[in-house]
Amino acid sequence: MTDSESPTNAPKRENIWLNLGLNVIIPSVLMSKGKDWFQLDQAVLLIVALAFPISYGIYDFIVRRKYNFFSVLGFVSILISGGVGLMKLDKDWIAIKEAAIPALFAVAVLVTLKTPFPLVRTFLYNPELFDVPKIEKALAKRNTESQFEKLMTQCTLLLSASFVLSAVLNYGLAKYLIRSETGTDEFVKEMGKMTAWSWVVITIPTMAITMLALMKLLKGIEQFTGYEFEDVMLMTQHQKKPAKSDAELSATEQPEPGSTSDSEATSSETKQSEE
Repeated sequence: MTDSESPTNAPKRENIWLNLGLNVIIPSVLMSKGKDWFQLDQAVLLIVALAFPISYGIYDFIVRRKYNFFSVLGFVSILISGGVGLMKLDKDWIAIKEAAIPALFAVAVLVTLKTPFPLVRTFLYNPELFDVPKIEKALAKRNTESQFEKLMTQCTLLLSASFVLSAVLNYGLAKYLIRSETGTDEFVKEMGKMTAWSWVVITIPTMAITMLALMKLLKGIEQFTGYEFEDVMLMTQHQKKPAKSDAELSATEQPEPGSTSDSEATSSETKQSEE
């Protein structure tokens, strides 16, 4: 693939609202309002709520051949939250759980940096967003691979910091919202509210810092490859019209059969006037 060419097969992009709805919103509403709406006990509600992220995760893996981050996180969050209620553990475990999940991601982002599958490439330097082979070819050509690796380390630290912040905020939110003892109807409603709000608390700071890291990454790609970001982002590449080939350009420059060029017409008029 040359620099002027774009990939012929773009990865299928998922619907982010459908993703959030099935993995987050619907399970949260079921945990919060399911008993009042459907008169189901807590165990049945937990099973039904878990079915949504499981089903979507399986579907997404079949269609896109990758694990869905929101399905995994939604499943784990609902399972632990519902399990604490069923086992009637102390409500303080909820605060620990809410802080533990983003904290684990913060550690995972750092630990996987030097592995073949760094999480930073899932969240930021994603082959569904960037033309990775094109970028790597330019880095090798300009001998800027070491500088790019330092940039990825900086972006990794920013991404990990966003999860640490979410862990702290989630712990405080759980302490504030969960007032009832586990196993009670009030606890189930509070857990549904907690699950919904925890995603907001995670998303806002994480997205803000992630966007900062993404902008830093884009600036570094432009600096180390010499490309503009439109040249290496897949979504912008597919919006561009493909460049015409030399044969097509030559064909457009040739006059149509039966037509007379301006120079030929002028020459003919001059000859007639001389006669």
